[in-house]
Amino acid sequence: MSVYMVTWNLNKERGNYDQARRAFIAHLERYPNVKDSGLETVRWVESSATPTQVNDDLKLKLDNNDRIFVTKVNKGERGGWLEKNVWDWINARV
Repeated sequence: MSVYMVTWNLNKERGNYDQARRAFIAHLERYPNVKDSGLETVRWVESSATPTQVNDDLKLKLDNNDRIFVTKVNKGERGGWLEKNVWDWINARV
């Protein structure tokens, strides 16, 4: 299993933004994941899939004007200021 950082931006100008946001997050939450309360559109997810496969799966709930970025978190190649529970979750899996 790998840990991926997923970040996204949904176009707020569409009429169904709240519904689209809920649908995207529900789709994302099929993966084991953790979020930091200070980062609204970032999650760390665990999956045996590749970054491209995770991206392609999550894009099913996005429109063409939305954006997403998925990257693998590598052991010893990360840093940041996150809540302790987020670091604990990541460190237990990487």
